Amino acid sequence: MMIRSPLKCHTGTDNLTRQDDRVRRQEHEPFRDLLSKLRRAYEYLFRNRSRDWRCYRGIVVRKSRIGPIEKDVTRDELKRLSKNELIRLVLDLAGRVEALEKMVARSRKDSSTSSKPPSSDIVKPPSGKPKGGSGRKRTIGGQPGHHKHEREPFDSDEIDEVFEYVVDGCSDCGGALKGAPGKGRVFQQVELIQRPFRVSEHRALCYWCPRCRVHMEAELPPEVERGGLFGPRLSAFVAYLKGGCHSSYTTVQSLLGDVLGVRVSTGYLAKVVHRASEALALPYGELRSALPAEPWLNVDETGHKDSGKKQWTWCFRAPEYTWFRIDPSRGSNVLREVLGATFGGVLGADYFSAYHKYMGDGDVRVQFCFAHLIRDVRFLTTLIDKATKDYGQRVLKAIKALFKVIHRRGTMSPARFQLALEKAKKNVILKARSAPARGEAQNMAKRFEKNAAAYFEFITTPGVEPTNNLAEQAIRFVVIDRKVTQGTRGKRGRAWCERIWTTMATCAQQNRSAFDFLTQAVQASFKGRPPPSLLRA
Repeated sequence: MMIRSPLKCHTGTDNLTRQDDRVRRQEHEPFRDLLSKLRRAYEYLFRNRSRDWRCYRGIVVRKSRIGPIEKDVTRDELKRLSKNELIRLVLDLAGRVEALEKMVARSRKDSSTSSKPPSSDIVKPPSGKPKGGSGRKRTIGGQPGHHKHEREPFDSDEIDEVFEYVVDGCSDCGGALKGAPGKGRVFQQVELIQRPFRVSEHRALCYWCPRCRVHMEAELPPEVERGGLFGPRLSAFVAYLKGGCHSSYTTVQSLLGDVLGVRVSTGYLAKVVHRASEALALPYGELRSALPAEPWLNVDETGHKDSGKKQWTWCFRAPEYTWFRIDPSRGSNVLREVLGATFGGVLGADYFSAYHKYMGDGDVRVQFCFAHLIRDVRFLTTLIDKATKDYGQRVLKAIKALFKVIHRRGTMSPARFQLALEKAKKNVILKARSAPARGEAQNMAKRFEKNAAAYFEFITTPGVEPTNNLAEQAIRFVVIDRKVTQGTRGKRGRAWCERIWTTMATCAQQNRSAFDFLTQAVQASFKGRPPPSLLRA
């Protein structure tokens, strides 16, 4: 159905008597106000329309028309409609307005009202009051009153060369000068040397036995033969560039050739990375075995491409380490395989269905992410329906009151804090369950009917965070790597990514040098010794 002009009910024609005209006018009168509201709704949708015009549930949306595909309805045709036909028309239009409102609301979703990443916000909404409240635009660089940060100077045992500069005489009178207390002005400079590597040649000498008439060769050390052209530190450096800096093999090849003067093929670099991956296999497996015994875990997942096929990278963030796994499935079977049928700790996660199923199948305690909940509630406040909008604002206000109590914990006694926290928690649940008879609001109410306790595990379990930010922050490194490298191409590539991502994230979490750990692991592998552990002693 297409409406070319504002909707009005025209009653009476030249062929009808005045009495018939009054009857028809009375029949059409109840629909005038509703049709006028529908017209204003259409105008609102036109003003706030999305750039992406498409067919949505049988509705064609274009720059100047809204209506079903089948036919057009003109003004003259509207004049000839009966009461029942007008009822059907109004109901049809009301359903389409509701569908269009939902479409507009969904098209406006951004990182503040959904789980979409901030990079998906094509046009961010204008911010309100500038930070600081001064109204002036913030300048680039350090702000007034910003504390100056300077790196610590090198120790004396780290300095390779010392240059001292002297003054022969006074610049004013030319007289002799005496030494003054203090070191004077000290300036340290770091420089890349011409050849920042050394080349070792290992010779296994050849011998001849005149009695046995055979040639014999000396044996090379096992670590030399296993390492090949690159020693442990250079092998770890290549692995760090590839896995820690998201570099391609050609980029690593160019850096080694142009900066270091070491020219190798990309095929040899792939072998070096594979040896580093094998060196990390045992530390990676050790973390895998420790996961089921953790008191709490934050879990998240993101997409991964392997040879163009869709897979999923799972992130398990424990208090002392982070573990990654690439799997074809995004379902709860991954959780059962990694953590077991039942997990004794608390699982922090978003509201994805896999965590629901795992929670129900194994009676697992889950802390659903409050940040995701706030974004979902905030989305309700952007809808056109007033009842849903008011409901979202009430729930959002209750959540803010809850976190206001949490932030004031240091100003209250433990007993008073617990009392205030319990009261704020009950208020959130009450407001969330008191939803109007609207689809989106009812979905939120059902969420709290079924899983209200899963939003408040952080209150009773020390160490559990109310949000899933820990896992989301850990997985950002993986997302960046995916965008740069475009995924993997086979089992070896997936194993390498799992191990190097786990190593990089865990070392950062423990304040350890990832390069030093890589060097120790590769060196142990070359010597045939057990690798270092990623678990804290």
